[in-house]
Parts: sequence; C-alpha cells; structure tokens
Amino acid sequence: MRNGVRIHPTADVSEEAEIGEGTSIWHQAQIREGTHIGRDCVIGKGVYIDMGVRVGDCVKIQNYTSVYHGVTIHDGVFVGPHVCFTNDKRPRAINPDGTLKGDDDWTVSETHVLRGASIGAHSVVVCGTTIGQWAMVGSGSVVTRNVPDYGLAWGNPARLRGFVCPCGEWMQETSYKEVERVRMKCPECGIEIAVPDVMILRTGGGV
Repeated sequence: MRNGVRIHPTADVSEEAEIGEGTSIWHQAQIREGTHIGRDCVIGKGVYIDMGVRVGDCVKIQNYTSVYHGVTIHDGVFVGPHVCFTNDKRPRAINPDGTLKGDDDWTVSETHVLRGASIGAHSVVVCGTTIGQWAMVGSGSVVTRNVPDYGLAWGNPARLRGFVCPCGEWMQETSYKEVERVRMKCPECGIEIAVPDVMILRTGGGV
C-alpha cells in the first residue's frame, strides 16, 4: 500500500509506476511499469494503462478504458467508460517475412489530451491527435484529427460542431469580432473566449 493511495486488492499495479497521493485505483485495473499518475485521480474498474503513459492530476478515467503507450493525459481530464486510445497508425502483428513484430518493429504516434477536456463513452482516439483544452468529444466518436481548445466534436469521424465553455454549456457567437477571431460567450456563466474565425466557418463541415 502506497502512502495516501487507495489500490483495490484485485488491481495489478507495477512497483515501477508512480502514483500520486489521493489517487484511487479500482477493481481489476492494470497499471504498467514506468507509468506516472498524478494526485487525486480516479482510475475505474478494468482500466488498462500501458507502460510510460503520463496522467496528470485530478483525472477521472472510467471503467474499461484502454490507454496505450504514447498517450499523455493532462490535468483535469475526464475519460468516459470503454474509451480506447490507439498508438500505431499502421498496426501489424507480423513483419513481411512472417516473424512476430517486436518493440523495435513499430513506431509510436503520440497523443495528447489537454487540460480539462472530456471524452465520451465508447469513443476511439486515433493516435497522433491532440484534443485541446476544455474540448468535449461526444460518446461513440472516432477522433481522427485534432480537436481545438473548447471544441465540441462528435461522429465517425468526429467533426467540429461548435464550442463549449469549461462549465460544459454550448457557447454562442457574439457580435464582437477581432482580427481573424470570433468571440463566443457562455449563456450560463457568461465566460467569453476568442476562437479563430476559420473554425467558425468549418463548424458544419468538420476539421
């Protein structure tokens, strides 16, 4: 038992993993060697976190999510149940000569989920993408391209549909515009943000 960390007896946590104070790891989760998990995180039942993955502080990863090598999850991120992060754009089990691929036979494409972002249940995040700060990905989506800060995206493939406030509300365009940027305002809490104008033009057609 690590000091200040709650690990369920059925969880498999490597001694070479770093776990921050206040973090809870629940039933049948597996945390591989070289993983860093910050403080006050919640790692749900059956979650798999691969070697070398970095997870920030105050992150919630829900049941049966798979987070593979090459993924970095920043502070305050929510990852819904059954989400899968990939890490190889051209996966094969064997080489052309029929031999089983090893660690040196493939290339990791890094993925980043930035502060405060949320990913809905049963989504797939294809490697090499970045999900921006406070962005939100709808349930069942397949993320194949970057999602901008505050972006709201869903679908297969996920398309940019609008922008959301940190409080979760859909933001509305204001009449005030800056050079190449448009201001959006939350109808709930009143926060305003500026987003590139080109993203507004693409809202209906994806990124």
